[in-house]
Amino acid sequence: MKHKALGAALAGAILGGCGVSANPPLDSAPPAARAAPIVQYASFALWRDAFRGRALAAGVAPQVFDRAFAGVGVNAEVVRLDSRQAEFTKPIWEYIDGAASADRIATGRAERARRAATLDAIEARFGVDRQIVLAIWGMETNYGSFRGSIPAIESLATLAYEGRRRSFGEEQLIAALRILQAGDATPSELVGSWAGAMGHTQFVPTSYLSYAVDFTGDGRRDVWSDDPTDALASAANYLRANGWTRGQPWGVEVRLPEGFDYATADQANRRPVADWRARGVSRIDGAALPDHGKAAILAPAGARGPAFALYDNFFVIKTYNNATSYAMGVGHLGDRIAGGGPIVGAWPRDERELSRSEKIEMQQRLVARGFDTGVTDGVVGPNTIAAIRAFQAAEGLTPDGFASTAVLARLR
Repeated sequence: MKHKALGAALAGAILGGCGVSANPPLDSAPPAARAAPIVQYASFALWRDAFRGRALAAGVAPQVFDRAFAGVGVNAEVVRLDSRQAEFTKPIWEYIDGAASADRIATGRAERARRAATLDAIEARFGVDRQIVLAIWGMETNYGSFRGSIPAIESLATLAYEGRRRSFGEEQLIAALRILQAGDATPSELVGSWAGAMGHTQFVPTSYLSYAVDFTGDGRRDVWSDDPTDALASAANYLRANGWTRGQPWGVEVRLPEGFDYATADQANRRPVADWRARGVSRIDGAALPDHGKAAILAPAGARGPAFALYDNFFVIKTYNNATSYAMGVGHLGDRIAGGGPIVGAWPRDERELSRSEKIEMQQRLVARGFDTGVTDGVVGPNTIAAIRAFQAAEGLTPDGFASTAVLARLR
């Protein structure tokens, strides 16, 4: 689960990173294959001893800390994965294809039928639609198949010691130690991804403390066991706390009129549905755009691809993971689990996804032309999209903000 703290810490995971994409999760290998050398650096011991004082000051009992850190060192696999910056990523259409693959849809529908009574109870208590809870489960761990096998204390200690994410690592470590102190898990049970996300729905420790629930009534908030009940209920509790509206779609595919102003297709531009209707926006089948409060228009592959109206629930999903691709993947998978059909609009499958170095070059060239991207890190975020739009408008092109090979060629 890459929500909140983890979402900020791992903001580069837009397409295909950190185990939340249509790719298999990073912890898809069995424990034996996940084994990595554990190194006991002297500098790690110095960090650990200093951190011990901070943890005890935060209320962690000495014996809890010492038991949790027994044998813990620097995990080489975590270091490798944390430093990985992929040169190539999947285009949005391949991500969505994988997110809502035939197998993932079929498994989601089977789990919906198998766990109907549990999902009834979760939906009734938390007011979160079951297909979204199932979709998050499917996206995060392929319905519990890949929950992670790295000890959370070790992965988080490695991140904290390494220094690049020290504040994140230490905050999550203290939360993990509190989980151990409360008796919710033992150190051997406290396992997860390389970034410390745990259980069926991949909660980081701080989110576990805030949102995990004991839905089975056995006295433990157990998101780790083979029974996913507590984890599914906890995900629903998280979404409710972040503003989920039951019965509201995350979004709907739309038809944009001829001459539509793509400069208005921006997630930050949320308008009353009546305004979009007046501009000629309709459902993809031509029916009136449904009114579920304010909506934004998203054209994730630019003017050549499908478009969507996004409602408040889309942005609630983004609190779980701030990547647009992830929120679309969860939303669309949920729709398919509930019996909905595939996306109708054609993706520009002839378009090649830019490599990371090409995206950096694009950002640098935009900045050189006077179009500020904020950073030149190879991540096409809101500032880069705005800069691309401004460049396209200045060149008399359709300002859809899509980072295409054609835009890069024009900049060159």
